Amino acid sequence: MPFMSESCGDVVRAASTRSLSALLSQVLVAFTVEFDNEFERRMGEASYLGARLSLVVWANLMRFVGEGVTVRDLAAHALAPENHIKFELGCLERWGFVVLPPNPSGELRDGWGSGRGIRADWMVRLTPKGLTASEIWPPLFSEIEQRWETRFGKHEISCLRKTLQAVADKLDLELPDALPGAWVGTGEFPPRVNAEGTLPLPALLSRLLLTFRIEFDRESPVPLVYAANALRVLGEKPIRGAEIPRLTGGSPETSAIGWQIKPYVVIALDPNAKRGKVVRLSRRGLKAQEAYHRLIWEIEARWEQRFGKETIAGLRESLQGLFERLSEGLVPPLGTVRAGDQAPALGRRDVGSAARQRRRDLVAQTEAFVRDPAGTLPHYPSWDMNRGFGP
Repeated sequence: MPFMSESCGDVVRAASTRSLSALLSQVLVAFTVEFDNEFERRMGEASYLGARLSLVVWANLMRFVGEGVTVRDLAAHALAPENHIKFELGCLERWGFVVLPPNPSGELRDGWGSGRGIRADWMVRLTPKGLTASEIWPPLFSEIEQRWETRFGKHEISCLRKTLQAVADKLDLELPDALPGAWVGTGEFPPRVNAEGTLPLPALLSRLLLTFRIEFDRESPVPLVYAANALRVLGEKPIRGAEIPRLTGGSPETSAIGWQIKPYVVIALDPNAKRGKVVRLSRRGLKAQEAYHRLIWEIEARWEQRFGKETIAGLRESLQGLFERLSEGLVPPLGTVRAGDQAPALGRRDVGSAARQRRRDLVAQTEAFVRDPAGTLPHYPSWDMNRGFGP
C-alpha cells in the first residue's frame, strides 16, 4: 500500500510516536527474521536440519572466510576485536560450519567448540556445511528485498533505500554490515576512507542504527541495547522477570537480568507464587530510564541538523509506512522452527529438551511479532548466540 507520494520526501502520514532508533530496529529485525527463516528452510532442504544461523554471522564473519583466512585477518575484515571473533569461531566450530587446526596428536584441542585456545595465526576454513551455507546466503539479500518491493511497493522500497543511503553516505566511520552482538562494545571504529557502492538493505539499516547506538552510548549510563529493552519496559511497580522477554521482544536468554543492569533494578521473590522473582527499577534505574527517553529524542533532533530535517522526516515516514504489511513477511514458512517444526539445536544430532523449549519460545515470539509488529518487535536488536546470533 502506498504511503508516500511520488516524491520520496513528500510524506503524507502522521509521525510515529516511536523513536527513529526503535523504527530502525524493528524493521531490521523483521528483515532478519524473514531472511533467517528462508535460510533455515533451504539448509533443511540440503539435509542440514536445525541450521538456524543468522545473516548477522554471514555479514560480519563468514563471508570473509573464503578458501581460508587467519583469525587475525578475519578480525580485521570484520572490524571486531579478536576475542569476539574467537568466541564466534568457537560456536561455529562446535556447530560444524568451520574447522580450525587440531592438536598435533589429532585430538580435539582443550577448549574445542569455544574461543579458548584459538590462536590469531590459525587458519579458518569452511566445512562442507559451511560451504553450503555460503552458497545459500548471498542471493537471499536480493531475493528478500525483491519480496519487500512486491509487498510494500517498488517505489516505497526505493525511497527507503535512497533515504538510508543519503544518511549512510555522510557517516564518518567504517562500520560492519551487521550489528555486533549485544555483549560487544561499540569500541573505536576506524575513520571512513572511501565511499562504498550499493549495500544490502539490512546493511544500511544496521549502519544507521549502530551510528545511533555509538552516539547514545557515549552519553548514557546504560548502553542502548539494555536501555531500549529491559530498562524501557520496567517501572516502579514490580513485574515477573519471566515477563521481560514478552515485553521487549527478546529471547529469554538475552532478556535475563545480567550484571549489566543489576545496578539499576531491585529483584525480590515473587510474593504471589511459589517460584520466580519480580523486578522493578531502582531509583538509579528510574533516572537511567528518564535519560534514555530524553536522549533518543535529542539524538534524533541532532540528526535533523546533521543530515537534514526533510531527510530524517522522510526516513521516519518510510519506516513507519512498512508496518501496515510488515506482518506478512514474519509468517514463517514450513520447515522452520518458528513455524513449529522440531529440529535439533545447533551442533546437535538429536532433539533434546533445550531444543524443544527453544522451539516453544520461538513460536511464541513469532506469533507476537505477526500479531502486533509495532508493539512487540524489539526497540534494539539483541542477538542470541543460542539462535545462531539471530533475534
